[in-house]
Amino acid sequence: MSASDLIPLERPLGPHDMDHSASPDLEGDPSLGRAVSFVNQGKPKTMTSKIKHAAMLLSLVTPFALAACGVPQSDYDALKAQNQQLQQQVAADQAQIARLRGAIKYTVNSDLLFPSGGWQMSAAGQQIIAKFAKKLAPTQTEHLLVNGYTDNVPVGPALQAQGITSNQILSQKRAENVMQYLISQGVNPSLVSAHGYGEADPVASNDTPQGRGQNRRVELELAPPSS
Repeated sequence: MSASDLIPLERPLGPHDMDHSASPDLEGDPSLGRAVSFVNQGKPKTMTSKIKHAAMLLSLVTPFALAACGVPQSDYDALKAQNQQLQQQVAADQAQIARLRGAIKYTVNSDLLFPSGGWQMSAAGQQIIAKFAKKLAPTQTEHLLVNGYTDNVPVGPALQAQGITSNQILSQKRAENVMQYLISQGVNPSLVSAHGYGEADPVASNDTPQGRGQNRRVELELAPPSS
């Protein structure tokens, strides 16, 4: 008797088993590094209860079944490791479904998107936003908000010469630049808008370089589903 004969598990979750109407899954993208953060709102979907239950049963029954069948210790250890991997996958699936069910806020440090004192995205910044658009555009049904923020350092003479006389205007220009690039990458233009908040709503103190760096950001937020 093989390990797979012990308990018939449900089929693995596929793309059609998830609610794609809320938001793309981006959190696992290693290329975005520490500059990207998420705020997830929502509850896990109950569709994972069957696979979770099966994993728990497999964990409880396996030692007794293997002992009765005279399975070698090495085979048992291998199966135990596979069971642990299955439980880890269940946890990952639950986290993914929770993200898909709720609104998601995707925050990118402006220093990765724009040159210092500028408002037009760099090539590296375009690559970051393109990855977001690639995941969002095919299944987008909710409105995307592009919000720009700055630190409290006044704009310099070079920006003022371009008509950018305040941080609010700078953040608006940056948000609009990101929005236009998202549209060029396939995001529905009727489901995206941009707004600049300047130095309002800081997430850290502006008294340190590190804090000011955190406050210079662009947030991409999918509006929660309407009730």
